[in-house]
Amino acid sequence: MTDNSALDPEDRKIVTLARSARARNGVPEGAAVRDETGRTYVAGTVALDSLKLSALQTAVAMAVASGARSLEAAAVVTEAAEASPQDRAAVRDLGGPGTPVLVAGPDGAVRTTVTAG
Repeated sequence: MTDNSALDPEDRKIVTLARSARARNGVPEGAAVRDETGRTYVAGTVALDSLKLSALQTAVAMAVASGARSLEAAAVVTEAAEASPQDRAAVRDLGGPGTPVLVAGPDGAVRTTVTAG
């Protein structure tokens, strides 16, 4: 488990935003990504009959739809122990293989940081 106080303030911000999205929307996951200009995109899990996206996939899609060309970092708040391969692939597609993905528990404490690669 990572001490969140040791995180870069911008990384702490996206973890907080992801946690807020999860709680506010009552969804299994919340996520946030930061693009190359510092803009953030926040999303929750999408679970419709015709469309299912994880929170991180939705946040990446929002960044792309808004014109982002790259990602600096991503965060997901989840019960899962790690980011899924599909989530990491979505981050990698936009941010590249070295993009950090912070994985936090529902309490907001970062459990691990992996790269999208």
